[in-house]
Amino acid sequence: MITVVVTIALAFAGYVATYLNGLRMSQRQERLARLNRQLSDFYGPLFALTETNGRIFAAFGERNARPDGRSPFAHETPPTEEELAEWRLWVKTVFLPNIQAMRDLVIKRADLLSEPEMPPILLQLCAHVSGYEITAARWEQGRYDEHQSVVPFPSEEIAAYARQGFAGLRSRARTELDRRVSAVQT
Repeated sequence: MITVVVTIALAFAGYVATYLNGLRMSQRQERLARLNRQLSDFYGPLFALTETNGRIFAAFGERNARPDGRSPFAHETPPTEEELAEWRLWVKTVFLPNIQAMRDLVIKRADLLSEPEMPPILLQLCAHVSGYEITAARWEQGRYDEHQSVVPFPSEEIAAYARQGFAGLRSRARTELDRRVSAVQT
């Protein structure tokens, strides 16, 4: 009789241990899957867009700098009509589509944010895009009295946010994957 009870107890303990181990592995798998979605569907694309935007803006600045090396928008002498026309071209064809893609990521993939609440920097990005959309709409009407968004673009802050988010999640994903591999090996 004692042998039967011990056998049943050991079998039950084995079942509980197997169940708990499976549950732990499933939770790790879910964490890793979420990290991968965050990287591939939000932080990776946001990082790529911010880096691209920063580099193309720098190229614009180099190409269109005045003889003293400064931007026409950061100069005592206002921009010429030619400089403004060039700016409008770059905004409509490069900068605006880029920042709209960033905004769309924020809106469509907010569920993948690492933070529990929407970071203010992302809200400022969205407001900046809306401000530029109205400016571009005025340009379409032939009104060229405004050439910037009413909300400043947080270029350095958004680039740092995307870079840190991407790097942090990659590190966490590697750690989670290493844990998973070591758990399988034991």
